[in-house]
Amino acid sequence: MYLGLDLGTSALKALVSDNTGNIIAEASEEYNVYYVANNGTEQNPLDWINALDKILKKLKPFLSNIEGLAISGQMHGLVILDKEDNVIRPCILWNDGRTIKENNELNKYKEEIYACCSNISYAGFTLPKILWLYNNERTNFAKIAKIMLPKDYLIYYLTGEFVSDYTDMAGSLLLDVKNRCYSQKMLNIAKIKEEQLPKLKESYDVVGKVLDNICQKYNLNNNCLVITGGADNALAALGTNTISEGTCNISLGTSGTILMPVKKVPKLNSYGVHIFSHITGSYVMGCILSAANCRKWWLKNIIADEDYSLDEKQMLESDTTNLYFLPYLQGERSPHNDPLAKGAFIGLTNTTTKGAMSKAILEGVAFALRDSLEIVKESNIKINTLTLCGGGAKSKLWCQIIADVMNLEVKTLANEQGPSFGAILLVMLGLKKITFSDLNKFIKYDKVYYPNNNYEQKYQKYKKIYPKLKEIFKD
Repeated sequence: MYLGLDLGTSALKALVSDNTGNIIAEASEEYNVYYVANNGTEQNPLDWINALDKILKKLKPFLSNIEGLAISGQMHGLVILDKEDNVIRPCILWNDGRTIKENNELNKYKEEIYACCSNISYAGFTLPKILWLYNNERTNFAKIAKIMLPKDYLIYYLTGEFVSDYTDMAGSLLLDVKNRCYSQKMLNIAKIKEEQLPKLKESYDVVGKVLDNICQKYNLNNNCLVITGGADNALAALGTNTISEGTCNISLGTSGTILMPVKKVPKLNSYGVHIFSHITGSYVMGCILSAANCRKWWLKNIIADEDYSLDEKQMLESDTTNLYFLPYLQGERSPHNDPLAKGAFIGLTNTTTKGAMSKAILEGVAFALRDSLEIVKESNIKINTLTLCGGGAKSKLWCQIIADVMNLEVKTLANEQGPSFGAILLVMLGLKKITFSDLNKFIKYDKVYYPNNNYEQKYQKYKKIYPKLKEIFKD
């Protein structure tokens, strides 16, 4: 059997599968996100360890048969340890917006940084967080012995090995994506040394065995191997077989991503999307910071009624012809790179209904994702197939809206656990049980949505809203 873990923003999720990819057991444990001053978001890495402890106890009946495990992780988070391996401070998360000053300073040299890293700086990337730490918490900065990303901390806990992989480190702004090595120029800017960073491995490499004391505690197979793992987006793509050019995957989780593999690092006409390392090469990705989180915010915080089925029914009966929603609740990354951006409804009238506002939220997220697709299409990268995963994909209406807005056929998966299932496939690859050509056998589709509603005119109007509000957001 194989174990796939997904260290997400809101929960740690786990799947156990047999050697045919059939899911035998699953478990999840939630933990808190702490919202702090200056648009900051943090988590305590020890909360991840506690969640892992609870999950392994739940899955204990299966653990003696686990041959290997891999971890998918939320990207960009800054985890720092001192020389005694103590966590120095809470992890600064991917959607943290406190680094406006550092981000702006870095992007004064965006052409040079892009030449090094195939990306410009974004507030949520790891490097501006390191600089923020240097500028604001010099004592903590001075204690740093190890810098790692969230899933690397779990690997270190399980194996004692200080490693990371290319897919995850590509989002740090410390990696030379083209040459697949740390950029000395970026390390100098960060005021750190390479020995403070994890050793780089391929996502499918074997890191080592799970430590004996952990195996004994949970009755885990003593020879259980840990595979390096990867960024959640890369593993979600693997779990949907989005690994070749022409394929595309949209993930509707807390954040939203649109990911397109490429054969070689392309020259884009805009800095608005990322170029990261993939398990099989590279990919272009747009990321919006609030996707399914927008719907959760609306129903929980504003409406105070989390009846999703009723909400879906009301949306079906609603007209949103002149109603728009900007989904920038946490600032925005792609393509605007604006941590000061805010959410907004445009076009409210006396006749606007709750259902219409709910539907406008789904449309706004789809439009924001299409912004990134437009940049990719301008570079003559063609998309033939689109898969949809993540919690938002449970909404049939949202799936249809995505198909309509993108004007592409959309497939959903029978198994919604994209990143954790990708982690299982990575274990199979790492243990040489399968090859990349075998992946199709493990992907089971649920439903196909065909575009049948023309959103082109509405999208063109939507594109005009953010530029007109940008200065107001800044004020």
